[in-house]
Amino acid sequence: MAAGRVLVYGGKGALGSTCVKFFKTKDYWVGSIGHSNNDDADANFLVTTGSLTDQEEEVTSQVAETLGELKLDAIFCVAGGWAGGNAASKKLTESADTMWKQSVWPSVIASRLAALHLKNGGLLALTGAQPSLAGTPGMIGYGLAKAAVHQLTQSLGGQKSGMPPDSVALAILPETLDTPMNRKWMAKADFSTWTSLEFVAELFEKWTCGHDRPVNGSLVKLVTRDSQTQFVVV
Repeated sequence: MAAGRVLVYGGKGALGSTCVKFFKTKDYWVGSIGHSNNDDADANFLVTTGSLTDQEEEVTSQVAETLGELKLDAIFCVAGGWAGGNAASKKLTESADTMWKQSVWPSVIASRLAALHLKNGGLLALTGAQPSLAGTPGMIGYGLAKAAVHQLTQSLGGQKSGMPPDSVALAILPETLDTPMNRKWMAKADFSTWTSLEFVAELFEKWTCGHDRPVNGSLVKLVTRDSQTQFVVV
């Protein structure tokens, strides 16, 4: 019998794959949502190209068919990406559009899934970013999208948000995650200030079980120094 049921939106990415594997080691049933399958997951729900409403219908119908009346302990939306560019960039609108689709769309759909399938007292964790707590002049599209995720999280934590009773919506705000792609593109950076993917997965599991869980609607900074990470509620 499974220890619980969780859903990972972006389950094929670096952080998502780590979360899927970690929760499987804890005997959870794990579903993965993404543009490709994660073979470690118990169930895969594919997202194809289309509008936000098209993707919402596509994902929610697949999840509903698989879960039926079963409820989820947690949903983790770790889908996202990065793009730079200031107002003078010819690709400003393109990068803003891409960032919106990669961060905001999955977060909105994950919120809808939480309203439909999260158990009472369950957890929805979205992914924001520390830089978006202030201006991001060199990466405007990215900053816009992540700031929108922050606002969504705070809205979900309010009264009459539509979330299940006693459930909690949180957003993690990493500075830099220690992913293979980040190491490739920032090879000379100080990795001791980067947050490990395993730390995030372990933190999600603690919060799923109700341990050290911040209050509903919290934005939670992940602060790493000397390879040691702590979380700080904004």
